[in-house]
Amino acid sequence: MSTEKTIYFIRHGQSVGNATPVFQPLESPLNDLGKKQAEYLAQRISNLTFDTLLSSPLPRAQQTAEAIKNVTGKNIEFSDLFVERIKPTSVSGKSYEDEQACTTSKKWKKSLCTPDMRVEDGENFEDIISRADTALDFLKHRTEKSIVVVTHGYFLRTMIARVLLGNTLSAESFRNFQKSIEHQNTGVTVLQYVVKPEDSGWQLWTYNDHDHLIHKVQNKI
Repeated sequence: MSTEKTIYFIRHGQSVGNATPVFQPLESPLNDLGKKQAEYLAQRISNLTFDTLLSSPLPRAQQTAEAIKNVTGKNIEFSDLFVERIKPTSVSGKSYEDEQACTTSKKWKKSLCTPDMRVEDGENFEDIISRADTALDFLKHRTEKSIVVVTHGYFLRTMIARVLLGNTLSAESFRNFQKSIEHQNTGVTVLQYVVKPEDSGWQLWTYNDHDHLIHKVQNKI
């Protein structure tokens, strides 16, 4: 068995949208706590030897990646493959008290776990699984051996679900997976692409390691 490459996935620091009772808009930046989390994370990542820093271009991920860049000197390569699940435009930034937005959001979330269902311009089950497949294939075919990727919680869990369940991943198992697992802001998840004579593929080595936050950030995040 040989390890062909290692991917360090990082969820962005806490954003304004994470801490506010609204349907988080794509442009939501880090809040003050999120900036501190990104600093602690960056110090930890500075101890790694890695080849490339990739990031979602959304502000909360970009700011987290910039904290890593500041201490490692690595330039950031942005890719839309790693953005968060795309919600309907009509609910983005709306208050949780907005009844119409809540109704639309509920239907949209159902579409993420229901085959052949679409709500307005939001991603659905087929979209997000296809994007996860494309993202994993993109990483597999990169020439670098060690890559840091700053991304988002739901999409990261989607990639992990695909790795763990493979072609057996159904809408129902995806729904159960997403509701049974969570991810801390700036938690580190490690996937390795392992080459074996009989069965090569991705393996999950570490999930949601946030030791850099212990005793430093006391707030529940």
